[in-house]
Amino acid sequence: MDSFHNYSASEKAEATELQRMIAIEQQKAQFQAQVHTFTDVCWDKCVDTPGSKLDHRTETCLVSCVERFIDTTLTITNRFTQMVQKGAH
Repeated sequence: MDSFHNYSASEKAEATELQRMIAIEQQKAQFQAQVHTFTDVCWDKCVDTPGSKLDHRTETCLVSCVERFIDTTLTITNRFTQMVQKGAH
């Protein structure tokens, strides 16, 4: 049943736009949470003592750590997508 059935067309459009904006903000929040997580993990793993500049070893470690984190996240996300798609059939 349509939850907007008692609303005018303009109210439905406003509600739809609000839902779209909320979805975008949720995506932004999820992205920021991911960045925060891999920043914490990779910082703890790679940075021994903070200084005014990153040395080559630290920079390489951070890049590799973030890349592995992103690859792992994408692999897990793709696997869950596959599981959901199989379950829908």
